[in-house]
Amino acid sequence: MKVLALGDVVGEQTLRYLAEKLPAERRALGADLVIVNGENVCDVKGISPAAADALIDYGADILTSGNHVFDRRDIYDYLDNKKTLLRPLNYPAECPGEGARIVTSADGWKVLVLNVSGCAFMDALNNPFASVERALDDHRGKYDVAILDIHAEATSEKLALARYFDGRIGVIFGTHTHVQTADEQILPNGTGYITDLGMTGPIDGILGVRAEEVIIKSRTHMPRRFSVAIGEVRACGALFDLDAVTGRCKSVKRIVF
Repeated sequence: MKVLALGDVVGEQTLRYLAEKLPAERRALGADLVIVNGENVCDVKGISPAAADALIDYGADILTSGNHVFDRRDIYDYLDNKKTLLRPLNYPAECPGEGARIVTSADGWKVLVLNVSGCAFMDALNNPFASVERALDDHRGKYDVAILDIHAEATSEKLALARYFDGRIGVIFGTHTHVQTADEQILPNGTGYITDLGMTGPIDGILGVRAEEVIIKSRTHMPRRFSVAIGEVRACGALFDLDAVTGRCKSVKRIVF
């Protein structure tokens, strides 16, 4: 099974880009499952029901998110009623949505997709190690392979989670920093890993935001509303190839299109 995972989608214009590019890229790469982190689609922060539906229409099978998933109130009912958008599972149970979902890949695999938020330099949520452990136990025997999106700031926290769950989760990738890392690897017990998929969005800015706005904020420390950068769009992610017999990852390849 081949899994294509794309990093944080930024801005409405990126939706138009993916509408044109993602279906062809999915076919060319032979991806059986496509996972997209969509939490920054709308105005840098947040995702709307319409944007979530669009990403699914353009070729994603399931969407993950992160610390901005609740920024728009119109997504709350969507999180509860639609099963194609995950929020980090280590938010309190009272929050809308779920952090784990079993989906079926194009080649028939039952895939448990997990989404968790880091705690280092981020919100003090429930322990991500315990939250993932609990989700694996809750779904034991119901899936063929598990995949985890760690939405986190600290590289060390992502690596610690990956090493801890190596061999129990087939694919682990990081999101949130919007910069694609060059450490794609197969861990000792067969888990495919990359610290951050990177950003899917406009590259002529700073992490998808207009550069001048970030610079002013950095220089003055004054509150400022950010807006999405304009210009060339690029999609970043990774392609994971899993062995059909063992479920171990055979290869990891960084993807840019």
